[in-house]
Amino acid sequence: MNERYSNPYLIGVILGLILLFSFYTMGRGVGSSASFARIAAASVKLVAPDHAKANIYFAKYMRGGKSPLMAWLVFLTLGAALGGLFSAFIANRIKGEVARGPSIGVAVRLWLALAGGVLSGFAARLARGCTSGQALTGASELAFGSWIFMLCIFAGAYAMAYFFRKEWL
Repeated sequence: MNERYSNPYLIGVILGLILLFSFYTMGRGVGSSASFARIAAASVKLVAPDHAKANIYFAKYMRGGKSPLMAWLVFLTLGAALGGLFSAFIANRIKGEVARGPSIGVAVRLWLALAGGVLSGFAARLARGCTSGQALTGASELAFGSWIFMLCIFAGAYAMAYFFRKEWL
């Protein structure tokens, strides 16, 4: 298996240039939680269109009669996912396994991952931005709330690691 990884400093510079390009071309930074909200709005519109139009949260993604999926952030998120998959493929790092410690079962690991993902997604919408939006865009704009948000993310991660460390030993 190929264990080579990209230089994190080079990738950081490239990410910074992408953020600068995003500000220059789109007038705003990057983030992905809004794209998942748009996907949810499109899904609700597909199943229950009247409910989607009447719902204040979903209706804001359907203004102008366009599909909620026709937004550049949806394509940015899709490109990031496909780019990560392509990178893993060319580095020969794609495996069909669930990463877990010896004292935790696969089902428990998957349920914990799902719960963490749902909680993070809810928190991202509540905070009006995900970690990439808050950390990259907010921090580059020197937004005080974004810096506090990231400090809380790291503090929360370290606090939760204390409780779950035994699962990985």
